[in-house]
Amino acid sequence: MWHPGRVKKTAFWWFCLSATAIAVYSPLPYLRESFEALADHNAIATNYAGRDGVIHAAFYTHVIFGGLTLLLVPVQFAARIRDRVPVLHRAVGRVALVALLVAGVSGLVLAPVNMAGPIGVAGFGSLGIIWITFAVLAFLAIRRGDVAAHRRWAIRVFALTYGAVTLRLWLVTLLVTLKSFETAYAIVPFLGWVPNLLIAEWVIAATRNRDRGEPPSRGRAVPVKQG
Repeated sequence: MWHPGRVKKTAFWWFCLSATAIAVYSPLPYLRESFEALADHNAIATNYAGRDGVIHAAFYTHVIFGGLTLLLVPVQFAARIRDRVPVLHRAVGRVALVALLVAGVSGLVLAPVNMAGPIGVAGFGSLGIIWITFAVLAFLAIRRGDVAAHRRWAIRVFALTYGAVTLRLWLVTLLVTLKSFETAYAIVPFLGWVPNLLIAEWVIAATRNRDRGEPPSRGRAVPVKQG
């Protein structure tokens, strides 16, 4: 049976490595070739090939700064860096916040022209708004010295940021089942991040219960003997 500490360490490295893989690999095709060159074998490139320069600029901005956010946000959960080098933790946090805001705004520009139609507008649009909002709330919480609230908002931000990974995992799973990229892509605008956020809320609630001495599945406190 695995020790809880080993499980946490394994999960941390999984998040870091999977996030790095997506952050580095996903933008590469679009940085190497134009949308027109990729259009024959890439549905997303086909969707953007005929768009104007503003949309193209928003796309490249989103994938570059979104990738940077995906690289940096998991690092913020490294306890050794946070506790031993707090200056680095704060510096990385500021860079991640700026990258997230840029990626979020550019994502909102792209939402109306996504290839999933109205579902994509709603799914990706709401993701962009919530992502930006939670990041700002995390920043405001730490500015007023509320570390506990900052950590809660940071967990939510990570869950939404990691949606870049889970969206692609869902796409692969759905492609195997449905055999259609267009159909699969129409499902992931919400599926890619809503379950992540629900898990984040469960983690936050479990942490609160643990800190209060409550069992994870109940809302009442467990009496603690004094002395």
